Amino acid sequence: MHDPRIDQLARTLVRYSTQVKKGDFVWIDCFDVPGYVAQALIRAVVDAKAHPLVHLHDTSVTREMMMHAADVQYDLIGQHQLELMKKMDCYIAVRGSNNITENSDVPAERMKLVMSKLRPLQNERVNNTRWCVLRWPTSAMAQQAGMSTQGFEDFFFRVCLLDYAALIPSMNALKKLMDKTKDVHIKGPGTDLRFSLKGLKAIACGGRHNIPDGEVFSAPVKDSVEGVISYNAPTIYQGIAFDSVKLEFSKGKIVKATANNTEAINKIFDSDDGARFIGEFAIAFNREIKEPMRDILFDEKIAGSFHFTPGQAYEGPADNGNRSQVHWDLVCIQRPDYGGGEIWFDGQLIRKDGKFLLPELKPLN
Repeated sequence: MHDPRIDQLARTLVRYSTQVKKGDFVWIDCFDVPGYVAQALIRAVVDAKAHPLVHLHDTSVTREMMMHAADVQYDLIGQHQLELMKKMDCYIAVRGSNNITENSDVPAERMKLVMSKLRPLQNERVNNTRWCVLRWPTSAMAQQAGMSTQGFEDFFFRVCLLDYAALIPSMNALKKLMDKTKDVHIKGPGTDLRFSLKGLKAIACGGRHNIPDGEVFSAPVKDSVEGVISYNAPTIYQGIAFDSVKLEFSKGKIVKATANNTEAINKIFDSDDGARFIGEFAIAFNREIKEPMRDILFDEKIAGSFHFTPGQAYEGPADNGNRSQVHWDLVCIQRPDYGGGEIWFDGQLIRKDGKFLLPELKPLN
């Protein structure tokens, strides 16, 4: 029996998240998801009197391509896809995963090659389309989350169909506060971090670009970051699992990085000059997401968390000028059950132990 929540989600992605208009061209990217997901999105796009273009992907095939990647090959792939993306008005990606470590054995130099060749495509999509990206619930994801398949599906739809529009007034209040903030101080177990937001503008994310959503982000002044941060959410990047990530900064640069796999994390940060600088600082507050599951689209929205992201900055008002093929949203949870913590703006305590203290921000708790 067809699940009506799929149609509801497709309508949300088309009508709310990407605001598809009559005559728009909409790129639909589906990775390891059932055909009926693409079908629901096609119907929703057509109902909006727009034109869908669908790309179906198998991650095991993608891995095989990356294992044999060559410059001339991915030059052509990147150029072809970039020209097509330039004709798009909207982009919707639904990403399933039967194995989150599918790419773990792709050689680092091949991964670096592919990411560098496809970076212009991603930049075009981010900067010049109305886009939204989300996961699709699979048994593998349910296992990551420590939940039954049915329980995870229910959780997925509850999170993804949250009334994000209702959060926008309080999100805008947090954005305005971040816009005028100069100095940030973050404290917590193994964390004592200072940086500046001066001159950079924040962006409130209420279901327009990611589903699930629930964050306001900016970026630190590139060379302003000083101190140390200990991330307590497990993560996965380039198919490799990382735990207990700890970064030390001087003049904005990561000068020391350790983790359960210190060699691998330093290889990632040595990918290019920008990988050791921070491109994003975000405060998250999705009340439906409480525990990490090594899936960044969920984990970066965890209630009471923030993420501090090595690598590429988003072009726009929150752009601090950092450029990199890396963009790694590493998460620190500050609720009491994870050790607590504090966020200070210009000497004022804004959030303690994951709870906002200012009246205009309390609806985000």
